[in-house]
Amino acid sequence: MCAVTVASLDTTWYRSVNEFARDTGWAHGVLTNYANWAGLVLLALLLVCGWLLGRRRPEAPRLTATAFLVGVGAVLALLATQAIGPAVARTRPCHALAHVEVVLHCASDSSFPSDHAMIAGAFAAGLLLLNRRIGLAALLLALLLAFARVYVGVHYPSDVAGGLAIGAAIGTLVVLTLRPATAAVALRLARTRLRPLIASR
Repeated sequence: MCAVTVASLDTTWYRSVNEFARDTGWAHGVLTNYANWAGLVLLALLLVCGWLLGRRRPEAPRLTATAFLVGVGAVLALLATQAIGPAVARTRPCHALAHVEVVLHCASDSSFPSDHAMIAGAFAAGLLLLNRRIGLAALLLALLLAFARVYVGVHYPSDVAGGLAIGAAIGTLVVLTLRPATAAVALRLARTRLRPLIASR
């Protein structure tokens, strides 16, 4: 009974966002690009900014190691979708529901979890551990990306919410678990010709 209620609520929320999308055709171009590629590009640029800023600080090796692990976490989050998606095998709403506004091409892979949301969640969580201000900006971008994936019609709200949560868990786990060892390697590299990649001072 609970599962049925949750599924019904998920569909209701999806249709509400879909109706909003139907009434805001002027935003389709921007949100389609953001949902497709621009959101992830902006998150990647924030990672680069975090790395560049970290190189200027006294704890540069540790921050560079963290930036590297944020990227690793994002890649692992993407790989995790390849395992979780087929196991869940949820039909996308753009295939399962009739009379919906679909702005972006509707893929045939599993709807849950959203791979874009998984990557965004990993980026946001990792960047919060790297730089609080950049991390908060990344969190806002990740939430907007999650909304955009529902807006363009290719995911249910629970697909993106679950993707954000799982991605954030992966990103946090990667950084917190591997940072001590990775920072030690970065400290050693800072004494070699690779120092410009680790620290600017």
